[in-house]
Amino acid sequence: MRQKVEITIDGKIVELPVLEAAAGRNVVDVRGLIAEGIYTFDPGFLSTASCESRITYIDGEAGVLTYRGYPIEQLAEESSFLEVCYLLLEGELPSETQLSSFVQDISARMPIDDQFKHIFDGFTEKAHPMSMLCAAIAGLASLYHDDLDIKNAAHRRESAMQLIAKTPTLAAMTYRKSIGAKFIEPDPELGYAENFLNMCFGEPGKPSSVSSTLSDAMDRIFILHADHEQNASTSTVRLAGSTEADPYAAVAAGIAALWGPSHGGANEAVLDVLNEIGDESRVQEYVDKAKDKNDPFKLMGFGHRVYKNFDPRAKVMQASCHAVLHEQGADNDPLLKMAMQLEKIAREEEYFIDRKLYPNIDFYSGITFKAMGIPTNMFTALFVLGRMPGWIAHWDEMLSAPFKIGRPRQLYLGPTKRDYVAIDRR
Repeated sequence: MRQKVEITIDGKIVELPVLEAAAGRNVVDVRGLIAEGIYTFDPGFLSTASCESRITYIDGEAGVLTYRGYPIEQLAEESSFLEVCYLLLEGELPSETQLSSFVQDISARMPIDDQFKHIFDGFTEKAHPMSMLCAAIAGLASLYHDDLDIKNAAHRRESAMQLIAKTPTLAAMTYRKSIGAKFIEPDPELGYAENFLNMCFGEPGKPSSVSSTLSDAMDRIFILHADHEQNASTSTVRLAGSTEADPYAAVAAGIAALWGPSHGGANEAVLDVLNEIGDESRVQEYVDKAKDKNDPFKLMGFGHRVYKNFDPRAKVMQASCHAVLHEQGADNDPLLKMAMQLEKIAREEEYFIDRKLYPNIDFYSGITFKAMGIPTNMFTALFVLGRMPGWIAHWDEMLSAPFKIGRPRQLYLGPTKRDYVAIDRR
């Protein structure tokens, strides 16, 4: 028998159907309440399912994350980022032929039009990479808007390919702009992650010198960040997309949401904390500050709002992080030595174990980026690269079925009707 919930409104019993989830919690369908003249109140939408989706599932209590049903641990160990992109977009893993064709198609779309590159002329070298990347992604609409019908599945697929292909090139260009260096063209012989790192740190006209340890770690970071259900930036992409906005504009809105320090800036905050600690001898002092309820200091990179047991992405990322630290000689870097000491404390001290304050994905990605030589202000731009297929998959999923323009309600608490008073009588 189908579940239902009954509520009483002014003595009238109203039945609300319960929608069954394939996994996780069922939801109460409250859409009928509008006919009763009442809305629900849920600040931050913490108890509200805003859409149906078949892309990503999270069980925060059990520490589970799956893309299209595949555990993140298996994908990170066995797959590649572009294979995961295909999975998110198409719903199934590709055959060898399909993946080869997909990789070639992405590679062919990575170069940026010479005229479009001048968009970076409007920025100074001090401009934040996220401001440049947000503008550049939105600017892609000027190249592709006229040939895009968002109701056409083939057109949506082409825009997805363009965004996945061009984002690493544009992100690398923001970095090169920030250091006053010439742009480096993508190399069709290189893999996705290696191409990005070479476009950032390589030398024009010379072959890539990016090690497999670094490119493999970056590819894994992209996989681990590829989607995370209805988070703030994904919800923003869906909300902007619900207006039938161009996908480049919708994704630019998602980038703007990701830029916030409470969302995409968490791994940057990890480095800020390490810089504040300043020296290995002060680590225990700051651990004690974090334990003190009366001290406002927060130890960033430990625990997670969604995962109440452990972050499955962090468990996967730990090995890659340590491999990068070893290759890059982290033993000689005071900041990274502090990070390793913090990790050891968090995994051994009762305080952290009892409260499940484990190192999360932001902790490991932050110190991995630091070890790679990536500047802190580029961290969130790298998050954009990883999250791009998830944003596009959700945007496409929404447009592939009947949808309504997003229109949240409010609980109005302002003044009631007042009569206007002429300025000379106030």
